[in-house]
Amino acid sequence: MTVRAGLLDLSVGRMLRLDGIEWVVEAIEAQFGRVLLRPEAGEPQWRSIRWLAHHTGCEAVPGREMLGNRHGTVTWGDLTEYQRDVVRLRVAHLLEAETGFRGGDRHHREDGEPRPGYDPGRTTVTQRRLAKVAELAALGAQEARLLGLGQVSERTLKRMAAAFREHGSLGCVDGRWLRASHGRPSVTEEIREAIFAVREESLRRSKTSMQARCVQVHQYVAERFGPHVRVPSYRTLREVWLEWFGPDGARQRYVRSAEAVETSRAHVVVHRPGQVVALDTTPLSVKVREHVFGEPVTVRLTIALDLFTHSVVAFRLTLGSETSIDIAMLLRDVMLPLPMREGWGQEMEWPYPGVPAEVVASFAGHKVAGLPFFAPETVTTDHGSPYKNHALVDAQRVLGCNILPARTLRPTDKNAAERAFGAFRSLLFEQLPGYTGVDVADRGADPEADAVLTIAQMERLIATWIVRCWQNRLLGEHAPAWGPDEEHSPNTLFAAALEQGGFALQIPRPELYYQLLPAHYVKIPRRRGVKIRGLWYDGPGLNDRRGKASGRGGRHKDRWVVRSDRRDRRTVFFQDPEDLSVWHELRWNGLPPAGEIPAFSDKTAEELLEKARARGLSPQSDAVLLPVLLELLGGLVPVDQWQTQLPKAKRAGQARQAAQAASAQADRSPRVSRSPSEGMAEVVPAAWAEHSRRAQEEIDAERRRRREAAVTSPPTPPPLMADALRGTSIFHLPDEDDEIHPQATVESSTTGPGRQW
Repeated sequence: MTVRAGLLDLSVGRMLRLDGIEWVVEAIEAQFGRVLLRPEAGEPQWRSIRWLAHHTGCEAVPGREMLGNRHGTVTWGDLTEYQRDVVRLRVAHLLEAETGFRGGDRHHREDGEPRPGYDPGRTTVTQRRLAKVAELAALGAQEARLLGLGQVSERTLKRMAAAFREHGSLGCVDGRWLRASHGRPSVTEEIREAIFAVREESLRRSKTSMQARCVQVHQYVAERFGPHVRVPSYRTLREVWLEWFGPDGARQRYVRSAEAVETSRAHVVVHRPGQVVALDTTPLSVKVREHVFGEPVTVRLTIALDLFTHSVVAFRLTLGSETSIDIAMLLRDVMLPLPMREGWGQEMEWPYPGVPAEVVASFAGHKVAGLPFFAPETVTTDHGSPYKNHALVDAQRVLGCNILPARTLRPTDKNAAERAFGAFRSLLFEQLPGYTGVDVADRGADPEADAVLTIAQMERLIATWIVRCWQNRLLGEHAPAWGPDEEHSPNTLFAAALEQGGFALQIPRPELYYQLLPAHYVKIPRRRGVKIRGLWYDGPGLNDRRGKASGRGGRHKDRWVVRSDRRDRRTVFFQDPEDLSVWHELRWNGLPPAGEIPAFSDKTAEELLEKARARGLSPQSDAVLLPVLLELLGGLVPVDQWQTQLPKAKRAGQARQAAQAASAQADRSPRVSRSPSEGMAEVVPAAWAEHSRRAQEEIDAERRRRREAAVTSPPTPPPLMADALRGTSIFHLPDEDDEIHPQATVESSTTGPGRQW
């Protein structure tokens, strides 16, 4: 029935409000001018339509219908398999009475159709209906009860036929199957008040069992309302508690903290890409090989997940704990288009309609892969130290986004990211060698020995899998609110968002990398350069600013801004005040002029300064710190510093510093790239066999040096073994030319070894 303005819809299942009380239209008898109204609690009542028309407090309740109403509120999915079979049988009986054929079509008749009493060429519809009533009455009581057709009349068949023409097979659904639930009559207002009072009290007490709460409900009801008020059973109270407050698996302290947050204020409805991006980190459940020594290590996976499209718009693999700079660069990766890599086919290129791939490629300067990129508005993170760092707060101000930390120990605030990690594990990581499982007890015999992939190979594999598989994966229950029954993937949702709200093609400039680095406000002396975190840096970019003031006011008056990347302390960056797009690279004064030393991070720099102070070195010149740094990095030749003799923790630290330096190099590269692992081969060799060969050469060289230091002059070579045997053997015969003296013969025979002749 179509409802027009000013009219009251009285179809079955509609909700009416009379003087503040809601009633359900259960039946209509238009020929008698009356309707049957049933309240939420109580007996149904017949009221005339005239009475309703003149009732001043009668109004319709929009959007409220009885669930059991078969006229449009019941779907096929609401029925069980048995109920579906019953509906099919009822439809078959109805169609045979209406058309003479159980399928409803004479062209698709079954064997033996039409039956004698239902031949449409010889019988009318009324005759067929009467024949069907007689046939159903002849069924046994049990068969008719199972079909719900035990008391069928001709009028019933007419109503079923009208409902079938309007609603199809759902018109034959028994309304009693899905009758609307009317709550629990035993839970009165007194019991409801007692349950909520016990709930408030249980939040402040220690955790108790449900049995103890039931006793408290009995106590509250008995003291407040008297012993005559009946309290429901333990089972009913337990079910009501679970329905209203959920399961009781959390710790008591966390339940109190969650209750203190007003969820109505924290609720966010996400309806466009980039509105909320969730960041989360987890240890990668696959052992990989680090690129310095080739040993199996555990890396950490950080992802940025768009909560509207469920697209993994950026990710990073870090060897060791992630830093605030890594998180800031991950947010920058969200804004950058993913470049096409070698070996990627055309099917992985930018596919979204409305924005041609050529246009995006012209803006980015390279071909772009099929992964969304945008400027995030709100970022949801956990409470790890990298996410609370002041450097990330400054990066948030530069990027123009808001960082909204999740509640402590509340994974439900970013459950999409947690579920994404689970999907990554089940769909990809479990298929790879070196998989460690989710628990130590489930781990394989030797996952470290099974590891064959390097960090760079793993990074490329994850990027390829995201673009080809994850972005085209069916989301299932994550369908949007405007299309709950439609099938969508992250790519189709992003394409739909482009159609609805358009797309802002904004790609950040390469200078954004330097703007996201921590700033240091320093003065520039005339000779030594600038001092950043205990180390001195200098370069040609400071020549015109030495000994001069910057003209800056405020807290950092007359100071210059220098930015540093804590992952690679070999260089810092100074922005040219005349051309803001130019950044000068200042090298550490301790670096040798010819060649580079291995990369080192903030941690190594602190160890360097501590060890220098312990040795009594005054770092007036950074050149004196170079030997100490090389000793820390394993550059000297003592045995305990050989690469093959280094402890595992030290090897992991060197590999981590090399990976951080490669990541920093990739971030500041003019080529826009979202794969920091690609630059690892440019810093150090990627194959560990080369390191083994170099270590063996160092061992041989050290042994040679020790031998040379042990002997001042070359030793006299010993005689040959043959000469020694000839000189002492009694069987040695002289040659013919040799002259034999008898006296010598006698002496040798009496004094030499052997018998006398």
